[in-house]
Order: sequence, then C-alpha cells, then structure tokens
Amino acid sequence: MKANVVIIGAGISGASIAYNLAKKGMKDIVVVDKSYLTSGATGRCGAGVRQQWGTKLNCILAKKSIEFFKHAKEILEYSGDIEFKQEGYLILATTEEEDKQFEKNVKLQNSFGIPSRKVTKEEAKKIVPHLNIDRIISATYCPTDGHLNPFTMTDAYYQAAKRLGVTFYFYDEVLSIVVEHNEVQKVITKHHEIETNIVINAAGGYSKEIGDLAGISIPVYAENHEILVTEPIEKIQGPMVMSFSRNIYCQQVPHGSFIMGRSDPNVEHNHSTDSTWKFLDEMAKTAVDLLPPLGKLRVVRQWGGSYNMSPDRQPIISGCKELKGFFMACGFSGHGFMFGPMTGILMSELVLGEPSSIEEMEELSLERFKNQKTTDYEKSVV
Repeated sequence: MKANVVIIGAGISGASIAYNLAKKGMKDIVVVDKSYLTSGATGRCGAGVRQQWGTKLNCILAKKSIEFFKHAKEILEYSGDIEFKQEGYLILATTEEEDKQFEKNVKLQNSFGIPSRKVTKEEAKKIVPHLNIDRIISATYCPTDGHLNPFTMTDAYYQAAKRLGVTFYFYDEVLSIVVEHNEVQKVITKHHEIETNIVINAAGGYSKEIGDLAGISIPVYAENHEILVTEPIEKIQGPMVMSFSRNIYCQQVPHGSFIMGRSDPNVEHNHSTDSTWKFLDEMAKTAVDLLPPLGKLRVVRQWGGSYNMSPDRQPIISGCKELKGFFMACGFSGHGFMFGPMTGILMSELVLGEPSSIEEMEELSLERFKNQKTTDYEKSVV
C-alpha cells in the first residue's frame, strides 16, 4: 500500500490536519490510530476553549481557532451538534501577584482584538452569582470564550475528511517507521505496511514514542490530569470558572452537568489515566469553597486524561531538520483541543510548503529547544 502522507493519531489534531490537507487537494491521505476516534487526550479533555493567555502566540492560536469554531458546523457541513457555546471564561485572581499579572494579560489580549476585561470581585459575582467572592481579589472575563463538545467536533472533522477521500484505520497500532538515508520510507502498523515519504506525528500522549520509532528525540512527556463530572441540574452557571492559584477549572456543560478538573504537581510522568481518591477529595474541597452550591451535587464519575507536556508549555508544530518527511504536532500541554483548527491549518501549510498563516512559526519549531534551557512561560491547570 502507498500513501502520500500517514498521520498518526485520530484526535482533533490528526483529524483537523487530515481535513486541511485533503481540502487543499492532497490525495491518498491515511490516518492510523491504535484505538478509536478521540480515544486519547481529545476524548478526555475538559472541553473549554479560551483566548485569555499570557503569551502572544497562544492568544493568536486561540483567537483564530475560536473564529473557526463559530462557523465549524457550516464549514464542515456537519449534521450533528458541536455544542459550541460562548458564555465566557471567568479567571479568578486570588493573590496580589495574579491580580497584577492579569492586568498585563488583558492588555496583551486586547492588542489582538480579544474582548477580555478586568473585573472587580463584585462584578465577578454578577457574572457568576454563586461565586464566593471572599476568596478572590479580582478576575478577568472574556465573553467569547466558551465550551465545545470534543466528540462531535472531532467527528465533524472526521466526516468531512472522509468525504474528501481520507482513509482512517482504527485499532491499528504503529509498530515501526522505516527510515533510509535520513528520509521516511515506510510505516508498518499492526495490520498494514504503508509506503510513504511523509509522516505526521499527532499521537498526543504517545508523541515521544512515535518520535523514538523514527529516531527523533522529542522533548515531551505524558502527564495524567484528572477530571470529574456531576449529575445534571438546571442551568446556574454560564462561564467556565478558573483559578490558577487554586488549581481548578469548572463549568456547567449544555446538558446540565458540571465538569471540573485540576493538576497535580507531583504526578508521575507516564501514561496513566487512572483516577484517585486524593483528586476527588481536593477537587471537592476547592470547588465547594469557591462555588458553595456545588456541594449539594453528586459526582457521577471521574477519569484521567493525558497531557503531552513540552518544556515551555507551548505546542510543537514543526518539521524536522534531521529527518526529511517527518512532521509533528504535539506538546500542547493540555491545550491541543482548543488549538485544533489552527493546528490543522498550520501543519497543512508546512507539509505543502505554503506561506504560513502566522508570522511566529519559528516559535513552534522543534529547533527552539536545541540551545535553550527549559522555561515555564505559563503555568496552567487547563
């Protein structure tokens, strides 16, 4: 079997890349995944999409992606509901340091046309009436941030890509990538042997392992982040409520349940997606302290999801100088879902040698880590 390109990973990144390449006329595109559509990080994410960031690049990626999400159902000709709602993100400042930093963040965001604003705690309570404002100093709010269904959004890309001729192989694990003379030659999976000169690594938490198969060292690692969901109730909250310092994000999804998650600074770097009593205990205490009425809700289930962490917490959307034909879209550090549209666009431009939609592509290159110490540009629980 021959293919012009093999994409490894059928989450939103892989599906978006496949769609964008096919839309631009590329034929014989194959997507392989060791499990099912959205089986990895995409299907386990918190489903929030925000533009409130402290770095220029993330602001640009998020804003452009949300502009696509607004019209995704029509663009992709999807018959289902992607559940896109723009009811905002309310990001809480609970320390003086955050209060000062958020002022700078809002100025940065506004410079790109993102309509975020700093609000007092009294204004925050008007936005989310059940918020315990005794625990906060101030907040920022962006009304065009929101929520999106990761399953139907990815399915929309999947269905559109298939109509354009893309082939998907599920339950088909990649076993090896054959390289000769510093060029990709072949991908061998559990069920197929595919001759190709282009491989795109969109394998989420397993991106490092795919890189290793090609002989390329990618400085990313997998990290478990846990989430829980409650029973559904009548609507009481529109925006996602989020706090970095209190380590929480919490929103009420369209069918009425609350979904909330947090990170664990001491979690091991591995592929575990287990859930723990420690998470449930800490999550419940924080959620009830900030949003007291949630204490009356029953937890339906909890789970873990894999973050693919990069050294600077920003994505790697890049080709590879050491290996011709090897590309990667990884290291999203928990934000791959909300950047999905731009990931597909930027990768299609890279592969096809087109001018980039953004000027900052070098900042997404694998090369940025070659002579650079690891720096945490932005700490985030989302």
